[in-house]
Amino acid sequence: MRSYPRIAIIGAGPGGLTLARILHQGGVPITVFEREEHALARPQGGTLDLHVESGQLALRCAGLYEEFLTIARYEDQGSRLYDKDGTLLFADDDADDSDRPEVDRTALRQTLLASLPSEIIRWNHALREVRPRDDGRYDLVFESETVGPFDLVVGADGSWSKVRPLVSSYRPQYSGITFIEFGIDDVDTSHPDLAALVGRGKIGIEAAARGLIVQRNGNAHLRGYAIFRVPTDWADKTFDFASPAKARERLAAEFEGWAPTIVALIEASNDHIVPRPIYALPVGHHWQNRIGITLLGDAAHVMSPFGGEGVNAAMLDAAELARRLLENDDWKSAVRAYEADMFERVIEPAEHAAEAVATELSHLGAELSLQHYKAHLDARLQGSAA
Repeated sequence: MRSYPRIAIIGAGPGGLTLARILHQGGVPITVFEREEHALARPQGGTLDLHVESGQLALRCAGLYEEFLTIARYEDQGSRLYDKDGTLLFADDDADDSDRPEVDRTALRQTLLASLPSEIIRWNHALREVRPRDDGRYDLVFESETVGPFDLVVGADGSWSKVRPLVSSYRPQYSGITFIEFGIDDVDTSHPDLAALVGRGKIGIEAAARGLIVQRNGNAHLRGYAIFRVPTDWADKTFDFASPAKARERLAAEFEGWAPTIVALIEASNDHIVPRPIYALPVGHHWQNRIGITLLGDAAHVMSPFGGEGVNAAMLDAAELARRLLENDDWKSAVRAYEADMFERVIEPAEHAAEAVATELSHLGAELSLQHYKAHLDARLQGSAA
């Protein structure tokens, strides 16, 4: 009988869970460690568009494509562009036949979790340290216990990965752009005028050194992002996030002079108002292979959200790592091959994301012609802002 390495996956996001699902299907023993107390301990973020060649491919590899179709929202792929006076500049409302359907991040995660035995996930395990052993294996140090040894530790723990320092000294750098996230509940019933403004998809508005993206999520929810070109500490110095009412009022004041119909999107928001500074690792980030440690998703190549590549890249990483581990009797060479391929594969999307940030920085505050305004925002809305 084939012997597999003992594998620990750090992080129960889409990437980590996709890896867990495919390996579990292949009979590989794995354990996933997640810092959250349970699956619904915190909001999981907004809507995602899963690409055929990456996110959807990974779900096919995981045997979950049919389940995905039950939560995919093909009808919510439209996009609209407005100016700050509320004038509609461009609309693509007939996008049902596009191949990048929207799916709520929470629904995607629940689908992946439901495909795994509950005992595989160890909740309430915030990693403090990965401790190497003399025999080349690793122990995982958590606040309440130390678990191990593991032959292979996979860091799927996001931008501020605790696993990454074992192979790379790089830390994500601030892009110069900060989002302020807000949301509107039960919009179709409580605010039908705002529901009609956004339509079946997402809208973008940009003028006077600030912008707005608002996207339709499932369950009649709108999720918005106010976008600013500011220093990294600007949001915490400007907003009292401990008081949602004050934060909401201050955020609306940032858009003084914009059409009341646009500002109403902020005024109608719920109490979940949080800052999202945008960070990224350098294009081409890579590391020397270290036996027993590897990374996927944002832990390996966090890039800006413009273009919507993040979750797709993470899930494809997971599918490729799983495939190589299942096909190769030598798991160490399988990991090396995965890393070499991944380093090359993510260069192009990382370059596009970096270019999008540069464009965003140059356009925030610039007075654009209608043609450039439309082209810029239409390109930006091809991805998800979450």
